[in-house]
Amino acid sequence: MPVTAVRRLSISAAALALTTGGLLLGAGSAHAAATCSQDYLPLPDPTCTPGATNPDVTQDTIDSTICVSGWTATVRPPTSYTNALKKQQIAEYGYSDTNLSDYEEDHFVPLELGGAPRDPRNLWPEPHYATGGGYTSTGKDGVETKLKNAVCSGRVQLADAQNAIATDWTTALQTLGLA
Repeated sequence: MPVTAVRRLSISAAALALTTGGLLLGAGSAHAAATCSQDYLPLPDPTCTPGATNPDVTQDTIDSTICVSGWTATVRPPTSYTNALKKQQIAEYGYSDTNLSDYEEDHFVPLELGGAPRDPRNLWPEPHYATGGGYTSTGKDGVETKLKNAVCSGRVQLADAQNAIATDWTTALQTLGLA
């Protein structure tokens, strides 16, 4: 079986276990070998965390989803799910610092831009500390808000904002002419 197929099966099994029972598979041990690279920081490894979108959020539904104040709270997964996944993914990324509070289990394509809430391909342990280029998790949060405001005001199409942030959140505003 090809490595990518094994990886997908592993992610699917972990997601199923986390979703149904809040259980963490043995692969979540801090002693597990790193399978994801930190070389892309401040971005996630694109093989491990390519991003995923919520099929309920489209350009036609933004006025009843992401552009409604408080909507993301209705789809945000519980911390029992994200903390278990964060622990597993910290090991997968091979971070030497395994303190959960030093990371945000970040939606790569943010919920406020229609990112998939529970898909492990859209979640990753983003360090709170400065990484490549001096970026931190709080820097991405500001970009997410500006992109959502641009989408909801009609200045940017949803798919363009999703693509820009998933390609490189550090340049997304410039790419879309918003900086």
